[in-house]
Amino acid sequence: MTNYLDFEKPLAEIEGKAEELRAMARQSEDMDVEPEAGALDRKAADMLKDLYRNLTPWRKCQVARHPERPHCRDYIEALFSEFTPLAGDRNFADDHAVMGGLARLDDKPVMVIGHEKGNDTKSRIARNFGMARPEGYRKAIRLMDMADRFGLPVVTLVDTPGAYPGKGAEERGQSEAIARATQKCLSIGVPLVSVIIGEGGSGGAVAFASANRVAMLEHSVYSVISPEGCASILWKDAEKMREAAEALRLTAQDLVKLGVADRIIDEPLGGAHRDREATIQSVGKTVTAMLSELEAKTPKKLIKDRRDKFLKMGDKGLAS
Repeated sequence: MTNYLDFEKPLAEIEGKAEELRAMARQSEDMDVEPEAGALDRKAADMLKDLYRNLTPWRKCQVARHPERPHCRDYIEALFSEFTPLAGDRNFADDHAVMGGLARLDDKPVMVIGHEKGNDTKSRIARNFGMARPEGYRKAIRLMDMADRFGLPVVTLVDTPGAYPGKGAEERGQSEAIARATQKCLSIGVPLVSVIIGEGGSGGAVAFASANRVAMLEHSVYSVISPEGCASILWKDAEKMREAAEALRLTAQDLVKLGVADRIIDEPLGGAHRDREATIQSVGKTVTAMLSELEAKTPKKLIKDRRDKFLKMGDKGLAS
């Protein structure tokens, strides 16, 4: 059963009526409802196009957070073979909000690292809703070090509301861990590509996405703070999240203009959750293409290009 977002309620009513008609027909062999149900299907398809033709930034945030969007584990299981998970930061613990390990992409060895939100109540709690603690970032640092040592490209999949702000995380050096993960991204001599698959929240996302190439799914978002957090700070009112989303310029389309992201990966009409398989395959093709662009570059060139990219960030958008 589809989970509908608030702005999709009119669509839910139409698709629900079509399904009701077909359910009635299944109970009665003499009932022919396809003409009426087909008309409702066409109306729903037109409405879906209208709803997604020009999504506001806040609505894009809602789509990026949709619980049925493919998550990191889904991409790893579908795109990578021989995935061998690696756990722990060798210091404190293993953070289940961050998953990573050795794998093969198109039969080539890579290191894949990403945020995992979970897909039901139990797994979301276990994964802390994708909000990593310091040990998660230190695990990522360890895996990037390993990839650098063995000359393996690194692929990161970003989907987090932000780093976990709890007391224990702060006591164990959350900001330091994020800073060192970002520093490690900028200093490894192997290709590093990143895809924002849902939410790219704050430094928790930057710590994985300081890459040679950054791609964003069409309805993903990437920002220094959530719209609700921004609204709470600027207007002392979290209900002004729509205004905050507009001001933050957090959409893939804005961020490509600013030079923060390099390319946009198209999503199926209605968002990634409406055709998970097609979305996953599109991400796989993009990751492969980005790695191909980088494979001939020397370690020194990769590091220089990565650093130059971030030093120049924002230049494209200054005129606008």
